[in-house]
Order: sequence, then C-alpha cells, then structure tokens
Amino acid sequence: MIRAPLAAIALSALCQLPVSAQSSSATMQSLVAKDKSFALNGKGMSYRFHVDEATGDLYNDHFGGLATEDSLVEPLIRPDGWSGFPGRVQREYPDLGRGDMRIPAFQVRQAGGGKAYTVSELHYQSHEVVEGKPALNGLPSTFGEAGDVSTLIVHLFDNYSSIAVDMSYSVFPEHDAVVRSVNITNKGDNDMILDKAASLSVDLPFADYEMIYLRGDWAREAQRVRRSIEYGNQGFGSLAGYSSHYHNPFLALVSPDTTESRGDAWGFSLIYTGSFSVDVEKSSQGFTRATLGLNPLQFSWPLKPGETFTTPECVAVYSDAGVGGMSRKLHNLMRKNLIRHKAATEVKPALLNSWEGLYFAYNQSTVTKLARSTADLGIKLFVLDDGWFGNEFPRTNDSLGLGDWQVNKARFPNGLGPMVDEITQMQAGNSSDKLRFGLWFEPEMVNPNSTLYRKHPDWVLHAADYPRTVRRNQLVLNLALPEVQEHVINSVANVLDSAKISYVKWDNNRGMHETENSYTSHQYMLGLYRVLDTLTTRFPDVLWEGCASGGGRFDPGILHYFPQSWTSDNTDGLDRIGIQFGTSLAYPASAMGAHISVVPNHQAGRVTPLSFRAHVAMMGGSFGLELNPADLSDEETAELPALLALADQVAPAVVQGDMYRLALPEVSNWPAAMFVAKDGAKAVVFYFQQRSNVNIAGIPYLKLQGLDAGARYSIDGGANGTYTGATLMNVGMQYQFPVKDFGSRVFLLEKQ
Repeated sequence: MIRAPLAAIALSALCQLPVSAQSSSATMQSLVAKDKSFALNGKGMSYRFHVDEATGDLYNDHFGGLATEDSLVEPLIRPDGWSGFPGRVQREYPDLGRGDMRIPAFQVRQAGGGKAYTVSELHYQSHEVVEGKPALNGLPSTFGEAGDVSTLIVHLFDNYSSIAVDMSYSVFPEHDAVVRSVNITNKGDNDMILDKAASLSVDLPFADYEMIYLRGDWAREAQRVRRSIEYGNQGFGSLAGYSSHYHNPFLALVSPDTTESRGDAWGFSLIYTGSFSVDVEKSSQGFTRATLGLNPLQFSWPLKPGETFTTPECVAVYSDAGVGGMSRKLHNLMRKNLIRHKAATEVKPALLNSWEGLYFAYNQSTVTKLARSTADLGIKLFVLDDGWFGNEFPRTNDSLGLGDWQVNKARFPNGLGPMVDEITQMQAGNSSDKLRFGLWFEPEMVNPNSTLYRKHPDWVLHAADYPRTVRRNQLVLNLALPEVQEHVINSVANVLDSAKISYVKWDNNRGMHETENSYTSHQYMLGLYRVLDTLTTRFPDVLWEGCASGGGRFDPGILHYFPQSWTSDNTDGLDRIGIQFGTSLAYPASAMGAHISVVPNHQAGRVTPLSFRAHVAMMGGSFGLELNPADLSDEETAELPALLALADQVAPAVVQGDMYRLALPEVSNWPAAMFVAKDGAKAVVFYFQQRSNVNIAGIPYLKLQGLDAGARYSIDGGANGTYTGATLMNVGMQYQFPVKDFGSRVFLLEKQ
C-alpha cells in the first residue's frame, strides 16, 4: 500500500469525511478482503487491517466507528531510539524480539541447535473467507449461520521455525462485534513450548484512554473500577485455575469523556473459564495495546511436531453510545450467539432454593413440607441444595461425602424418585402448572472424608509429594484425566435418570492449588468443557445454573453451556445492587440468578424491607427465594404474593429486553436501571434509595433512555400519568422516597 505524506493525509481526511458520513451500513458488505486489505463491518463499527508489503506483518488501520475508506493511514517514519519500526505501528498479533518492546501476543520457545530460541517472524501467506462460523474444537465458542456471521481466516508462517499461525476473525454485523481466535501449529521437526498465546491483541491509536474492569472477592463480586491508562503496563487476571471472584475476563476501554450513554467504548470478553490474563500497555509512542488470553504463568504448553493449539475466543465490540451501548451489544451477542441452551431468552420459572432455609438440617419429611410451602406460594420450581447424598460418609456438613453422588438412604429411604414424584404432582398456586424439582451438585470436588477419595486418592489435583491443600474441607478432582471425566458424567447422569429433575445447580467452591504441570489447569478446562458438553447435550430439557461460591465462575465459557449463573452468595439487597450492576457491564440480566432471602441477612447481617430485596432480585433473569417461608414475618407473608406477581410481570422485559443503567450505585444515592422490551411496547424502571436523606427540598430527576421520543407512554397503567418519550428522556421523572434507608420503586411503562 502506498503511504501518503502527512500533508496529504490531512487533505485526504477533509475530502473523504463527507463520503463516509453519507455511507450507509445497509449498503456495506460485512466482510471485505481485497488486495491484502481487510474490512469487517457492522451496523456502526468497522475493524480494518492490512498486510504490510515490506514485512508481511499485519497492521491494524482502524477499530471503531463505521469507516468506508482505507486511506486514512499513519505514514511510516524513520525510527529513532531503541524502539524499532515494529514498535511504532499498530500490530495485529505482535511477537517479541524484533524491535517491538511492548507486551507480545504470543511467545514460542523453539528447540534447535541445543538452544531454545524465543524469536518468531510471522509472514502473511494467504487468507480465506468462510460463510457462517466454524466451531472451536473442544472449546466453547460463539455460533451463527451464514447471513448472521462471516469468518476471515488469515494464514501466517514463520519460515525459520516452521510455525504456522491461523488467525480467525468472525464478524457479527448485528452486534458490531468481531470474535477472534488463533490456531498455532508446529510444522517443524522439533518440539516447541508455547509460553504465551493470547486470543486477542489490539492496538489503539495515539490518544488518552481509560480502562473499566471488575474486581472483587467472595460475596463482593463485580465491583466496577474505572481508571486512567498511564504509560507502562497495567493489567489483571486470575491464577485461581478458574476465572475467579477476583477479576472477570472482561475489559472495557473508553475515552475519558465517555459516559453511560455517549462516547466511544470498546468491550472485550474472553470466552474462557480458566486462569486468564489481561494486559493493557501504553507505550512510549503513545499507542495503547490490550491483550486478553490464557495466563502465561499457568500455561507453557508443549507442542510436538504436527500438533495444533487453539486459543479460546475473545469477543470485541465497539459502541459510540457509551458504556451502556457497549454492554447491550455484549448482552445481545451472548443471548443470541453464545448461550446455546434454549432457555437463553426464555422467562424462567420463579424458584425457591432450600439452602438458607434448611442448610444441612433436613430429611424427606422436611423437604416435602418446604416443597408444599413453595407450591402454595405459586412458585413453580423447588430446588434441594447441598446435603442429599453420601452413605459411608453422609453429607451432614461440608466436610463429608462430597464426591459420593448416591442418595443418602437415612434421609431418603426409598431414594429421590418417590419423593420427587410427590413434589412434582403439587399444583403451583392457582395455576395449572405442577411444581418442578431441582437439585444441587458439586461434581468437580471431593472431600478427603469420602468413599471416592479413599478409593481414588490419585484422582485429585496434586504435585508429587507436596502437601495437598484442603480448602472448604475439599480437594479438586483432576478433570484433565479421562477417567475422572467419565466418573463425573456417569455420576450426574445416573442421578438425573433416577427422578424427574428439571433443574441443576452446578457448584464449585474452591480454586486450584497444586497442579502436576504448568499447563494442567488448561487441560482441566478442556476436560470440564467435554463434561459440560456431554451432559447438557444428553439432558437438553434440564435448566442448568452455574455457581462457584457465587460469582467465582461467572464467565462466557460457562454461559455457553449454562444459560444462567448464581451471581453471588451475598443475597443482601443493598450489596446486590452493586454486584448486579457491575455484572451487567459484561453479562445480560437474563443470565443472573438473584434471590430474596430473610433478614437479618445471613451474609451481611443487614435488615432491609422485603420489597427492597424483591425489587433488586427482580433485576435478575432467574428470580427466586432463598429462604423458608415459615421464617417470614406475618407482614412479609402478606406482602409476598403481590411481589411475586410483579416479578412475573416484569420478567419478559428483564430477560429479553435492552438494559439501560440510568444511575450507578457507586455514583448516586439513587441508582436506577430500566429494561425496554425488544419491540419497544413496554419498559420497566427499577429505582432505589440507598440511604435516607433528611431536609432535602430538591427531588432528583431520573432521565429515562431507550424510548421512542414521539410516542406516549402510560406509567403504571396511567395511574401516574402519560407522557411522551421525549419528555421522559429529556426532562425525566421524579419520585419522592420516604425518609428511610433502602427505598425502592418499580415503574411499568406501556407504549400507547
């Protein structure tokens, strides 16, 4: 490609901007490959890169708003100083050792001549275009048919080491999304070690940016962080073996003036459940590079001649409608093209989970009684949590029986079948629906005090003779072993075949410690994905929910198989506002499990009104109760039926609609969110007061979003007026909360 001098570039920009402004995404092809230049276009996004003729390297030209030309390209200038030419351009899949001093996307150790070289020099060889999107072998991935997605595969090769790299780019125009993954093949004669293999690396041009990500711990997941990107490297990740509570495999880059509703926002989501790494670096030249992929500290993957390693996928989206616009693009992609379960966009039945109501203290009689109370409330799904299994080591506390997935004969003398038959004949309230039954599992773990561990101590993760670290009285089964995978598949399948079980809560309550090799954790992930793929395929009518001490594995990899995840073990209403708002940065509300529990809350000790707890829980797509109804006060018992009816009313918009975060809980005392149905006919607004305010004359206006400016909307059936969308979005609505902590209000809007 001919490079224009600086003066010519300025003139080119002036001349071509009107052409770009007049162009319509409807007339653009979603994927264009011409003369070694490539463009992936969405409705409002373009991702453009080209092959440099001189080096054979791939250089990025643009990732942002819709662009129709290739000519706005930075000129190549003579490098001065230590940084070579590769360190002064925006690269697609950067290596280390040829003048680019920034963080590389990959690194290979090559055996040759008695030395281990870490230099790579990839050159473009060819490319191909595929309609639709191939699945990844053994890994969760996005999917779509021709017309929904197109895929570009660019083939690179290192002539010195015979490393072949195939870079896959799939564009989903509807979501303004590009999905990236990489195949790395050893086509040489010697073994190699992959020390790093990122799924995505992107270089943004010279500018100031900020990064947004999620930090946390058990019971305080998804705490939102926004900070400036400074010169040097700043990043985060997980070494827990799983995606973890500590950080989420999600990153957003934004301009400093970007808000929830306006400005540039780039979102990146790694479709992976294991240890990961996110690196963000602002180089001396002012470029910002972001890489997402497996954590290199738990990788070092051996690659024999002829073998191929496939990285997980990473989704990249762009929005000019701020952080909220970015989130909605991720939400829609996940619901339509990542979560493969049929319940991805279905309204789920409200449920009652037994954990905080019974813990381990139950038998067949108490379980049946609680199920009857569940049905009497009109709730349609009853879930029996931990404690139903184990005979030699009966599961009466969390130190016994984990791994022995046989029904406890003392608690259930006739097995689960007869009791489940009785429960599933109970009528749910006044409806014609029968109560469904769900069950808790933790199949990846084992207690030392179990029949399974006594029989197979070699089945757990361990490192030679090092002590085996016990956490929560349990060890981690090594799902890298095929025999362990088969044991888990058969154990769960046998139970599901034994009774009418329509829901599974799949838990995981500790991270990995000792592992045999640096790459064992990724082998484990491949084994886990095989297990989940097998079971969810065999039992497609079961509603599966992921859990890992709450949100310890709330990630896109799990959501590929399970349409929902338990958002946090912390069920306190006030804490949950922040946790659920934070989770919504990357994940749709349809995937969030959110329950009402009793007060004082079992985690935070806080006392909040039942309506407040219920309104917060209604913002989750899997709404339910985590309690024994007998523990509610008379006032709460009387209030509950109306709240359950409201939950049913708002559920379609929450599960299927577009979410707008109107006011953030870390910024405003009055956080608010709204969900607008896809057809625009209905919307629901959730409005909260976290702390009471005394002697304040001004009532804040809450400006709505996502409405039709020219249409009129009734509020609560007209009881609170009818207004145009323009008025509601530009002036807003007001509500005076009572002078007390923990106020909440739900508004229902209907287009007239």
